[in-house]
Amino acid sequence: MRRVLTALAAFSIAATVMPHAADAQQRQQSGAKKDDAAPQRQFRLQPLARRANSGPCPYVKVLYDAARYVELNDYQRPTVNGVGFTGEIEGVSSDCEYRENDPIRVDFNLLFSLGKGPSAQGDGKTYRYWVAVTERNSAILEKEYFDLPVNFGGSDRATAEPSHTIVIPRAEATTSGGNFEILIGFEVSPEQAEFNRSGSRFRPTAGQTN
Repeated sequence: MRRVLTALAAFSIAATVMPHAADAQQRQQSGAKKDDAAPQRQFRLQPLARRANSGPCPYVKVLYDAARYVELNDYQRPTVNGVGFTGEIEGVSSDCEYRENDPIRVDFNLLFSLGKGPSAQGDGKTYRYWVAVTERNSAILEKEYFDLPVNFGGSDRATAEPSHTIVIPRAEATTSGGNFEILIGFEVSPEQAEFNRSGSRFRPTAGQTN
C-alpha cells in the first residue's frame, strides 16, 4: 500500500517551562511589587494563513479517548497524591493546500500542556503521541508515532508546541480533501483511555481537580 504520510518534514518541539505558581506567591509575600513579578507567557495557537484550494481541507481533530495522558497509582480510586506525569492536547490549528493533480499538503500546529504530579519520578518525561490519516469515518490509512521529550526544570508544568506537515496522495484530481481525516492523540494504556472516557480528570498541574 502506498504510504500516506509521505512527508512529516516540519516537526519541531518547543517545550517552554511555565513559572511555578508557588514561586510567584512567594515573591508577593516577600514584599515584591506586582509590577516586578515576572509576567507569565500566554500561549495561544496562531491560526495558519488560509490558502485557495481545489476543495475542502481534511478534518484535523484530537481523539477524545487519547486527548489526555494521566499517570495514576490507582485508576479505580484516584487521589491527588497518586498522580504522576500528566498531559493534555489543548488545541490544534491547521490549513491545507492542493490544486489540480497535486497531493494534499496539510500543515498543523499543536499545543500541549504538561504536568508533573506528586508521584512523578524525576524532572523529565518523554511523552509519546501519534498522528493518523484515515478515510472519513472509516479505515486508518497510515499512523505515525512521535516522542515529545520535556524537561520540567524544577517546575510542575510545561508547554510544547510541535508543528507537522503531512502530504496525502490523491488517486485523481477529483479526490477531495474532505474524504480524509487526521486524528491526533497520546499513546495511552487501556486504563488511561477508560479514565479519559469516564470524564474524570486532573488538570496538567496535577494538584488541582475538576
